Amino acid sequence: MAVEIKELTSRSENYAQWYNDLVLKADLAENSAVRGCMVIKPYGYAIWEKIQRQLDDMFKETGHVNAYFPLFIPKSFLSREAAHVEGFAKECAVVTHYRLKNDPNGKGVVVDPEARLEEELIVRPTSETIIWNTYKSWIQSYRDLPILVNQWANVVRWEMRTRLFLRTAEFLWQEGHTAHATQAEAIAETRKMLDVYAEFAEQYMAVPVLKGAKTASERFAGAVDTFCIEALMQDGKALQAGTSHFLGQNFAKAFDVQFLDREGKRDYVWSTSWGVSTRLMGALIMAHSDDNGLVLPPKLAPYQVVIVPIYKNDEQFAAINEQLLKVIKDLKNLHITVKYDDSQNKKPGWKFAEYELKGVPVRLAMGGRDLENNTIEAARRDTLTKETVGLENIASYVKNLLDEIQENIYRKALDFRAAQTFTVDTYDEFKEKIEAGGFILAHWDGAPETEELIKNETKATIRCIPFDGDKTPGKCMVTGKPSAQRVVFARSY
Repeated sequence: MAVEIKELTSRSENYAQWYNDLVLKADLAENSAVRGCMVIKPYGYAIWEKIQRQLDDMFKETGHVNAYFPLFIPKSFLSREAAHVEGFAKECAVVTHYRLKNDPNGKGVVVDPEARLEEELIVRPTSETIIWNTYKSWIQSYRDLPILVNQWANVVRWEMRTRLFLRTAEFLWQEGHTAHATQAEAIAETRKMLDVYAEFAEQYMAVPVLKGAKTASERFAGAVDTFCIEALMQDGKALQAGTSHFLGQNFAKAFDVQFLDREGKRDYVWSTSWGVSTRLMGALIMAHSDDNGLVLPPKLAPYQVVIVPIYKNDEQFAAINEQLLKVIKDLKNLHITVKYDDSQNKKPGWKFAEYELKGVPVRLAMGGRDLENNTIEAARRDTLTKETVGLENIASYVKNLLDEIQENIYRKALDFRAAQTFTVDTYDEFKEKIEAGGFILAHWDGAPETEELIKNETKATIRCIPFDGDKTPGKCMVTGKPSAQRVVFARSY
């Protein structure tokens, strides 16, 4: 049974299949009866809850509060901001009727043609329009600003080619929507929230990210500027892990949201929006995991330690159990989350394989010899190494080990990114390097036509114009025209 659990396609053989195998066999998610949608299973949802809880705390520390807005958006709202509707029109699910009726031919239910809505409703692909229509009644003067609101919700963007967590028709996310009296304040908010995302990715997910601005063609529909964090997966592809948008006054003008400033003049409100989604689950899986299964950073693992007793008879179990209950108490006193698996319907070897597959950071096991020697075996998931530790030191040992694992996972991902980041000056060199994957730093002339040509010929896109990095001017690798700085190219998810 243990062999069957661990049977994953290897990353080197077929990375995409390895990913799918892992999501399914580690009990994270599965495809649902609705095409393009997923069921997030309890273990997967426990990881999402950890992500959600930590991010929510970080949002509140920066002064944001949570609210909830409707799932349905009147179709006319989407028409008000031209770039916004153009960007989302092809992805929208549309509600046209409000009632079903029994089929007169006895074949279940049918849509009642008499129940057509006067105006169709869009299942939200994002909430800018419904929120800015609401803000119109909330904002009259500068005293009502800023509004710092976040929403945890689901959204629908119709997708034909889907992959669990990475791209599904319905997904979970948070979307922040803020309103400000000045342009400077809104831009500062946009950068601040990007920094929050970057801190979360690196400190909690153990995923190093690049921060930068999107090109005009890659911006959010309706934004003046889009800032992003970009992560590199183990197959050399980039994953956009979070975005923060400076919306200027676009949505305020579309919904006529004006306020009286301190001088008594009327002006349109400045705004931002920002969001991350269950796509972070995909990043977590692909950045760290291996051919044995998940590798979870301790800060986001549903349980950081699993404890397995190994015994021959009831008498031995009673003695081992007594010791392990003391260990559990000591670990919990240090705020370490523990799963104690003393189930009798599965053998220890099966359990070891199962928890390795699920990426539990530390596994503790105690058998008869450990009981005699007052020791316990500690195995770490990131390196698959084991050590025998004295029982009297086990709680502090595990606490230090979890910190070490968190740091080691991040450092490994950082070293991988460094080894897969290349600087090129010619288009021929670019074409060669892009086949191997990774981040490529190259000069670009700023023209969307050049950007499109590179994308069509190499399937690589500009992931961001980095905030930090080489700002030295140069010449575009394709056209030879002047370039202000190097940008980051990669193939992406």
